[in-house]
Amino acid sequence: MPDVSDVRVNFTTETLELTLAAGAITKVADIEKTIKSLGFGVSNTGGLSASSDAAIDVAPAMRNQRWWQTRKGKHVIGLGLLMGSAYAIAQFFPLYAEWIFAAAVVAGVIPFARKAFALATSGSPFSIETLMVVASIGALVIGEAEEAAAVVFLFAVGELLESVAAGRARAGIKALASLVPKTAVLLDPNGGQRSVPATSLRVSDLVLVRPGDRVPADGQIIQGASSLDESPITGESVPRSKAKGDSIFAGSINVDGVLQVRVEKTASDNTISRIIQLVEQAQSAKAPTARFIENFSRYYTPAVMLIAALIVVVPPLAMGGDWDTWIYRGLALLLIACPCALVLSTPAAIASGLAVGTRRGLLIKGGNALETIGKVSAIAFDKTGTLTEGKPRVTEVFAFGKNEESDVIALAAAVEKGSSHPLAKAIIGRAETDGVAVPLAQDASATAGKAVHATVAGRRLAVSSPTHAAQVTTLGGLERSAIEKLEDRGNTVAVLFDEQAKEVLGLIALRDEPRRDAREGVAQLKAMGVRSVMLTGDNRRTAQAIAKGLGIEWSAELLPQDKLNLVNEMKRQSKVAMVGDGINDAPALASADVGIAMGGGTDVAIETADAALMKSRVTDVAHLVALSRATMANIHQNVVFALALKALFLVTSVLGITGLWIAVLADTGATAIVTLNALRLLRFKGAKSADDGRDEGMRSRPLVPAESR
Repeated sequence: MPDVSDVRVNFTTETLELTLAAGAITKVADIEKTIKSLGFGVSNTGGLSASSDAAIDVAPAMRNQRWWQTRKGKHVIGLGLLMGSAYAIAQFFPLYAEWIFAAAVVAGVIPFARKAFALATSGSPFSIETLMVVASIGALVIGEAEEAAAVVFLFAVGELLESVAAGRARAGIKALASLVPKTAVLLDPNGGQRSVPATSLRVSDLVLVRPGDRVPADGQIIQGASSLDESPITGESVPRSKAKGDSIFAGSINVDGVLQVRVEKTASDNTISRIIQLVEQAQSAKAPTARFIENFSRYYTPAVMLIAALIVVVPPLAMGGDWDTWIYRGLALLLIACPCALVLSTPAAIASGLAVGTRRGLLIKGGNALETIGKVSAIAFDKTGTLTEGKPRVTEVFAFGKNEESDVIALAAAVEKGSSHPLAKAIIGRAETDGVAVPLAQDASATAGKAVHATVAGRRLAVSSPTHAAQVTTLGGLERSAIEKLEDRGNTVAVLFDEQAKEVLGLIALRDEPRRDAREGVAQLKAMGVRSVMLTGDNRRTAQAIAKGLGIEWSAELLPQDKLNLVNEMKRQSKVAMVGDGINDAPALASADVGIAMGGGTDVAIETADAALMKSRVTDVAHLVALSRATMANIHQNVVFALALKALFLVTSVLGITGLWIAVLADTGATAIVTLNALRLLRFKGAKSADDGRDEGMRSRPLVPAESR
């Protein structure tokens, strides 16, 4: 239509999005009229106007209806009653039964004929509806009213089954939306409370969340502590303890404490809304296999009609065959060749795969990503926050001279007091845990990427990396030996020294521990034939120590550009996935064949990635690969079954062994079986745990030899 652009149709959610140019010739009413002419109901949900983006709901009246309340359900029930009446009358008045069967055909075929005509006039003349209408009317013309009625009835049943299957997919999205409560308890500046719609909450509003309440918006706890059940969002079954300063998700269930929460995201931007948007986008993004089958069907259907026409015409003309017999066989061929099951084989499996993934906390942005993940043979992992927790803690403290370990912690905590760096937080946290009194610091400053400085008790102190400390002070043999040993054990070392006296006061070792499931996740991937590689900006000793514990290849001291280059280099050999959680991982995530973000990572990483792990578990990477492979296996089963069944009945129909109603029953049956097979994916359990014995063969080695770097 003129002046209409950016048209996006999502059949799963039954919505149409488009852009209408300013001053357009096409009016809103014209768009709605066209949609209605194609047999759909319309509800303008996006405030459609000139020069605007809009969302149009194309089946609003059917949202909360049971199958027997829908138009298709009533159609099937009506046809069933007509068929039952015809068979009952046939027992006593056989001549009249033909008329009732004929009436069933006419009544049943009209909706399909309208749709076939609308599709033909809009550029799709060779639709499934066209095949069915031609076959049923042809059967009626040659006096096979009973079989024609069976054709229409069974086809209507198949259409209804497709709608029910699609409805199950939509129900998953609707269930997500219902996780967010309708109302919230808003706290005013004077301490008063009032109930307001959750959709009216704005950033910085304060809300009260009582025990048993669902959290109404993404936010930060400013008062109180509690356990929160985040299973609706992350799939994590164990409630997590949350306290002041922690972030919480909309839809989480407050278990036991009273919380005051500052709203950080509006209803349209909260975690649940983003998940819904991702799922809807994923369902509208077709897998390559689905696109291939759709393109194949465009040529397949007219080819089948041509073959059917030849079967009708050639035997009578060339071999003196009976016209009625060969017309009947040609019509049977049309029905058996309907590509319903074939066309459904891929989207049904993809929809089930996406649904079960979402339920397990695996967000996949489309069929393309779901299909590709199972093909990767190498996965690159960022270290910090992905293979590790991303929360370093102090593991060892070395004191030199007359200092005690508590003195080193106290002085280092004083210097780091004003810093928000994760290592600073870990040192300050250790001082608080040990109950060490932290002295006051003055004139605090920082040298970016090198050191933090402050004056404590009249001395100018600094906390820095060993490299920087070696440049500005003297590291003796004892200090160097201790640093090497600590780094060999996977620690990052902070050096506390007196800048004026050039004296090292102590060493603090910090380590970001691997996630508890990291080794198991790497082992599962290895058992599936997938190579794992750790990429990190950390020093070589720390990287080697962590990689050795996980049994993974590694490359260290990398900048974001280096990670990108390594991913691109790996892509030359095989399909590669990248798993990360930070802004610095975004380039590599975007460049990989599949980017996978940890759900606890930055928004940039999650938006850039093709999939997100809401539970932030390494084992979920293996589950993603397993889910993709299971989905593709399901698709292959469906395609092979659909084609084999059609080939079998194609031969029997042409030979006259099977008739019209068997042909359409085979087509409808294949559609039902393909759909049910796809729904089996909803019982997907995840990747199998790797056997302990398999870990023995795993090794830790540098990805790139030191000589070549």
